Amino acid sequence: MSDRERAAWSGPEGAQAFASVVAATDWLLGYPFVLRALAERIGAGHVLVDYGCGPGTVAAHAGRVLGARVLGVDTSPQMLELARAAGSAVAEYHLVEDGRAVGLADGCADAVMCNHVLASLPTEEALLSVFGEVRRLLRPGGLFVLLATDPACAGTEYASLRIGEPGALYGPGERVTVRLLRTDGTWQEMPNHAWPVDVLPPLLERAGFTGIAQHHPTVAEALLVADPDLARSRPWSAERAAPPLVVTTARAR
Repeated sequence: MSDRERAAWSGPEGAQAFASVVAATDWLLGYPFVLRALAERIGAGHVLVDYGCGPGTVAAHAGRVLGARVLGVDTSPQMLELARAAGSAVAEYHLVEDGRAVGLADGCADAVMCNHVLASLPTEEALLSVFGEVRRLLRPGGLFVLLATDPACAGTEYASLRIGEPGALYGPGERVTVRLLRTDGTWQEMPNHAWPVDVLPPLLERAGFTGIAQHHPTVAEALLVADPDLARSRPWSAERAAPPLVVTTARAR
C-alpha cells in the first residue's frame, strides 16, 4: 500500500475524516441488506465480528438490530480509539496485526460482516489473506456477508458516492478514485482498488467458502428494508438507474 493510500484514512486526521462521511447511499442500499442477510442466521446469543469496523458505527447498529454480541476488528488503532470513545454496546474491539485479529480464537464467530474493506486491498493475495482470516474466525457453517462497490458503475453521480471516472473500465486491483460526501458538504477523495464483482466468488471458494451468492440491492427493495425517513429523503435517481453496491454471502466450509 502506498503512502498516499495509507494517508487517506490512517492516523488521527484520517480516522476523523472517515467518521464524518455521510454514507447515505450505503445506508439505503448497503447496510440494511447486510443486516437482513445476517438476521436470517444469527440473533441474540450469537457472536458477530465486524471485520474492518472503522469507527464502529455499523457494528453498533448491528448490535442494536440483531441483539448479537458484536466484536469489532480493524487494522487502524486510531479507528478503534474512535470506536471505543463512542461508548456503544459493541462488546470488544481488537486490532488486526500481521493479518490476524489479536486475541480472537479460531471459530469464535457465528457470522462475520466486512463492509467496504476490499477497496483498500491492491492484490488478489491481499484479498485471499483477508478471506483466510475471516474463515479462521468463523465456525464451520458460519455466515460471511461482504459489502462492496461495483466498479462497473464508474462515473455515476450517486447521492453520497462517486466511483471512478465516466466511461472508465477497471480491472481487478486497478486504481480507482472514490469520492465520498462528508457532513460538511465537501467531498473526500479516496484512492481505492477496483474489484469487479465476478472476481470475488472464485477467491472465496479458494479461501474455504461455499454457497456463495451475490445481490445488487435496488431502491424498490430498500423502500421495504431501509430507514423510511432516509428512503423518502430524496429521489435516488442514480441509485434507481444503476445500483452501485453488491452484497456477497458465503458459508464457511
